[in-house]
Amino acid sequence: MQTDMDPRSLIGRKAFDRNGSKLGTVDEVYLDDATGTPEWAAIRTGLFSRDAFVPLEPSEFKEGALRVPFERSLIKDAPDFGVGRHLSPEQELQLYHHYGIDVSAPTESPPPDRDFGRIAGSDEPESPA
Repeated sequence: MQTDMDPRSLIGRKAFDRNGSKLGTVDEVYLDDATGTPEWAAIRTGLFSRDAFVPLEPSEFKEGALRVPFERSLIKDAPDFGVGRHLSPEQELQLYHHYGIDVSAPTESPPPDRDFGRIAGSDEPESPA
């Protein structure tokens, strides 16, 4: 998604699913707490008069509309947390899982075990003073 865009410019724009079917209208945009980057859009779907949260990444803003790369049925079944409130990290995690987006941090192997008791350039252990 275009990150230099003012998130307020998305509000009121039409949103479409991966097949080009209209989902509804962007009702609210939620920003990442740490970076301030737009992260989620709440789309007024008209389905049961509720908003559905969709991730803005990997969505695209093209031709004046939000293009969401997911099926309408998946969006319709997204967890409903209500709008106008802050999304907790747990709620965001539920949404990421719902959309099949992997947000796990890459696991790094621990650094190799080193003997820090040796003096640089020596094979002898440092002797206590």
